[in-house]
Amino acid sequence: MKGDNKKVVLIGTGMVGMSFAYAALNQGVCDELVLCDLNKDRANGEAMDLNHGLAFAKSNMKIYQGDYPDCKDADIVIIAAGVAQKEGETRLDLLQRNVEVFRSIITPVVKSGFDGIFLVATNPVDIMTRVTYELSRFGASRVIGSGTTLDTARLRYLLGDYFTVDPKNIHAYVIGEHGDSEFVPFSQVMLATKNINQIIEQNPGLYKMEDMQDIENQVRTAAYKIIAAKRATYYGIGMSLTRIVKAILNDENSVLTVSAKLSGEYGQHNVFIGTPSIIGRNGLKQVVELSLTDEEKAKFDKSAKILDESFAGLKLN
Repeated sequence: MKGDNKKVVLIGTGMVGMSFAYAALNQGVCDELVLCDLNKDRANGEAMDLNHGLAFAKSNMKIYQGDYPDCKDADIVIIAAGVAQKEGETRLDLLQRNVEVFRSIITPVVKSGFDGIFLVATNPVDIMTRVTYELSRFGASRVIGSGTTLDTARLRYLLGDYFTVDPKNIHAYVIGEHGDSEFVPFSQVMLATKNINQIIEQNPGLYKMEDMQDIENQVRTAAYKIIAAKRATYYGIGMSLTRIVKAILNDENSVLTVSAKLSGEYGQHNVFIGTPSIIGRNGLKQVVELSLTDEEKAKFDKSAKILDESFAGLKLN
């Protein structure tokens, strides 16, 4: 922390970025919030709009439109900027264009003297987090992505609804790529201290493993359904980013499924991927390696391979 002032810079004032900003204001997560965007008028307008709600907020947050030099004394820089996919454009082409966008952001942020933590929200988040790591040359603990935090929240909500239990008492994770190859390691899902496989076995007819697989599919396809209905998802990820920021600024040492760099965990190296990790003041404190079954390990390896191959096709230099 830079003294007692908790400062966050948000780069990208689209729906995802502003959903974070609105949630951050309502939860009073920081003292200073800087909004940066190529469209400075929009960023200024968003800052004005948020400031007009300060009278109803729980904090006296300072909110204003700024630029890259404002990152110098920030604790966290959130990147929620990027370009959308064009018609007929390949995923790799989109990735390459986003690499150039990130280069134009990360270079001046680092040049400002910023020595805090990068938090990446732009999709595909695992790959863009790795791009941020490579371009910034920051230590791996100081570069994390939103990963599967939102997917995990969706999972806990659905499991809580199914078992009629407060989602806060469901201990379950979605891991792997934030995308089609993500999965739920059901061997690790606990209702309080009891594994759900035991609960299902002890309550035949009431609960079914087939229902668990349906819930996993609902989690995996949730974004597609939301996008079909309203063109984009932003509230959930905005609140996920807020949760990660709180964990960092308050040095919570909370376990969150961020996109983190693996250094031998699960037998993987260098790939950034969604996995339970301890998050505190200095960013990533530790990856919590789950004890996966052989089948789950194969799914994780497949997900990591997809991310590795996508990253390998990019031109960073």
